[in-house]
Amino acid sequence: MYGCTWDDDSGVTEGHRQHGYDGEDFLVYDMKTFTWIAPKQQAEITQRKWNNNPAEMAQRKSYITQECVEWLKKYVDFGKNTLMRTVPPSVSLLQKTPSSPVTCHATGFYPSGVMVSWHKDGQDHHEDVENGEILPNDDGTFQKSSHLTVTPEEWKNNKYQCVVQVTGIQEDFIKVLTESEIQTNWDDPAPNIVLIIGVVVVLLLVIVVVVVGVVIWKKKSKKGFIQAQSSDTDSNNSGGVKTI
Repeated sequence: MYGCTWDDDSGVTEGHRQHGYDGEDFLVYDMKTFTWIAPKQQAEITQRKWNNNPAEMAQRKSYITQECVEWLKKYVDFGKNTLMRTVPPSVSLLQKTPSSPVTCHATGFYPSGVMVSWHKDGQDHHEDVENGEILPNDDGTFQKSSHLTVTPEEWKNNKYQCVVQVTGIQEDFIKVLTESEIQTNWDDPAPNIVLIIGVVVVLLLVIVVVVVGVVIWKKKSKKGFIQAQSSDTDSNNSGGVKTI
């Protein structure tokens, strides 16, 4: 592995180069002396061979201290519209149920440097707060959540705020913890029970109507069948067989 870093503010550059074997360091390039160091005894032969090659050592030093940094600056310049951009976050307060923690969710921001914190009555609040990790979104932006465990009585009697700060953006993004700001999928179970009872009553009424209708239909059908049989019998009794 090899590469370099560049601090565009201070101008300081650093580099690294190392070889590994079976998951362990084998040879490491020392940026102070610009020579190879052998962490393992097995690498000492290669260390001496490489350090005793002046042309190779000069090329390594030149690449890490100059060429690599020049390419890095070019790549940063080519991609500065993307790399140096800032995107403000979308901040929401989420809660599963009234007894669940309140989650302050910041998403869609760039760069990844972010601070999500809770304030109580204007002061930093760290008690019963659990911070999540910074996670990537599919569009290249990032998201982060912070969970606050607090009772409704507590946050209704005190002023709780979620404050989101993104690197490169001077503005703070603040959400005040109020009932109207909380987004949730939880509904009051009482209306649901009333709705269920109403549906059951309607279904029972429909069943009763259907049963009564079937009974009436069967009675009418049976009465019609008996009358038809009586008419046929009377006709047969009053008539005789006629032949020509």
